[in-house]
Amino acid sequence: MKWNVALIQMDVAFGRPDENRDTVRRYVDQLAASEQKTDVVILPELWDTGYDLERLGEIADDNGERAKALLSEAAKRLNSYVVGGSVAERVGDEVYNTTFVFDRAGNEIGRYSKVHLFRLMEEEKYLAEGEQPGFYELDGQKTGSVICYDIRFPEWIRTYALNGTKVLFVSAQWPHPRLNHWRQLLIARAIENQMFVVACNRVGDGGKSTFCGHSVVVNPWGEIVAEGMQQEELVQAEIDLSLVDEVRGRIPVFADRRTGLYRL
Repeated sequence: MKWNVALIQMDVAFGRPDENRDTVRRYVDQLAASEQKTDVVILPELWDTGYDLERLGEIADDNGERAKALLSEAAKRLNSYVVGGSVAERVGDEVYNTTFVFDRAGNEIGRYSKVHLFRLMEEEKYLAEGEQPGFYELDGQKTGSVICYDIRFPEWIRTYALNGTKVLFVSAQWPHPRLNHWRQLLIARAIENQMFVVACNRVGDGGKSTFCGHSVVVNPWGEIVAEGMQQEELVQAEIDLSLVDEVRGRIPVFADRRTGLYRL
């Protein structure tokens, strides 16, 4: 099975959800006008609010309803799956950094709240931790999603591979000066788990950070299939999911694991 994936590498207006929703609509219009069919669309992390953490209590999306309406409509219009980046989702008295996933008919089929909160940006003061992995089936294929800092935890990503995940979707707001970490970590996660990694980062300035873009698609051999630069753009690629089975068959990493020795 082959998919055309589209990564919306957008700038995010700091703390201005209405403006950011307009930006997403503009990119959906661009994809809808294209002659190329899109199978999966992915957005960056916190594309609605940016890292305006101190104001999340004011601007977070109640149960993600505004974002879900926009993303559902985009999925229907494009006849595409949408891995909705992540948004600031208010649930009761808590705010979560949450991905919503929609099928081609615009139905919500999954969600994932960021598990590992980034203390260098004081996320733990403003956000609640997720507790579950994000596993989804798209066209009957096992996929999953994580958010930004999660990729620094190989044991967490390995749980996805052990669940049979063939494509890992990553939404991020990854800043300078750690561009090299971003690229190398994504390549490593693809190689060690023998999966595609489709990672959408943002660009532009927000708060005290400048974000480095370079949204990237990495195949199971660790080869970069497509990569953005440091500007707003759509990054698009075709991925052939049969390559996952080929790579896993040629180098049987999972069969050779010795889990009895893997102790802290």
